Amino acid sequence: MQQERCSSSDRPLDPGCLQARDAERSADRPACAPVDFPVAVVLPAGGSGERVGLPTPKQFCTIFNRPLISYTIQAFERLPWIGTVVVVVSKENHDLMLNIVQKFNHTKVNVIHGGTTRHRSIFNGLQAFCSTSNSLTPKPKVVIIHDAVRPFVEEDLLLKITLAAKEQGASGAIRPLVSTIIATSSEGYLDHSLERAKYRASEMPQGFLYDIIFQAYQRCSEFDFEFGSECLHLALQYCGVNAKLIEGPPTLWKVTYKRDLAAAEAIIKETLSRSACIIAGAEAEAAELAKTLQKNLNMMETDVIPCAKESNAEYLSKTQNFIHLSTTGSNFLGVLEMVKHFEDTDHTRLYPVVIVWVQLNMTKQSVDSQKTDELAAFRSLASEVIQGNVLLYGIQIEHTKVIFSMRYHYMCLRDLKNFKL
Repeated sequence: MQQERCSSSDRPLDPGCLQARDAERSADRPACAPVDFPVAVVLPAGGSGERVGLPTPKQFCTIFNRPLISYTIQAFERLPWIGTVVVVVSKENHDLMLNIVQKFNHTKVNVIHGGTTRHRSIFNGLQAFCSTSNSLTPKPKVVIIHDAVRPFVEEDLLLKITLAAKEQGASGAIRPLVSTIIATSSEGYLDHSLERAKYRASEMPQGFLYDIIFQAYQRCSEFDFEFGSECLHLALQYCGVNAKLIEGPPTLWKVTYKRDLAAAEAIIKETLSRSACIIAGAEAEAAELAKTLQKNLNMMETDVIPCAKESNAEYLSKTQNFIHLSTTGSNFLGVLEMVKHFEDTDHTRLYPVVIVWVQLNMTKQSVDSQKTDELAAFRSLASEVIQGNVLLYGIQIEHTKVIFSMRYHYMCLRDLKNFKL
């Protein structure tokens, strides 16, 4: 099956950095509470996406040439305390899902066939943990059920859902109602309305003790399998477990309509543009500029690391924006080494990498011929590596005079704090 492209971009994107560090941590985050028990995830992804109005199911629509479901999987895979992600798909999409797993290196995923309804698919996903012969799906203590088309779930909420499920047996995310709920008469007139303040919208993720939710599905009726929509209600009705409800953030929204794909793309763009890795030399000037950049750049995540090669590997593999600081006595060999690393590791296959080389000249001497040759070589390199999905820019800072050189564009240093990569 061919994936329908729902984005104009031709560059695949790695979502690993999307939730690498939350911009704001809530004061009541249960970070000190360890998750010392096995946790797994079930992602039902067998829907046809009729409301999106596209020939491809929405979970397989692409944003920056990466399927939406891959972003959702990565939101769970990035957490070391989550062991297995069971993705439940229709039989006709099984091979497509396996290709996605392989292409985007999803290491915790087990793909199984779904059922004819959402509840049957979830039950199939839960039954995958009953197979003692499959080491990929060991039985968890807590299982999280989530929608494949809700990619922006945060670790804070997942921790709260998981710990509440362990203590209470079941837990679920909720959000305030946006619209008033009304009931209509058989003739199509207003019958009555509900007091909105008393009600909440049930969202995903939802967490359960595995034995509780599995038992609930074993006991539920054919009517539940065919027409039911609420997993928390099954736990209450068939196991007597009343779920702990936890209010979630606005990012829990679900990609339902075609316009939601554009909204998801905008969120991903904004998130990617607000993280950077600053590589600074040992010189005092470079270290000082690195601190200033880290303080003033308007980004969610900014790491500062030394130029030592052994310190860079982890950051080179997870970051998409780099600022490489060097002094007068250095050249751009460090930048060349970075570019070679990206080529060797095929890092740029997943998303475009931006490198900004900042060269400090703290003397009053004019730029000599060697520096002029180096600048020409840098420009040539920038023209070459763009073909490999690396965007290379250069900035020269000479004494009190500031030259911003971004290929053929210039700006003042005072704009640096507002500069988004």
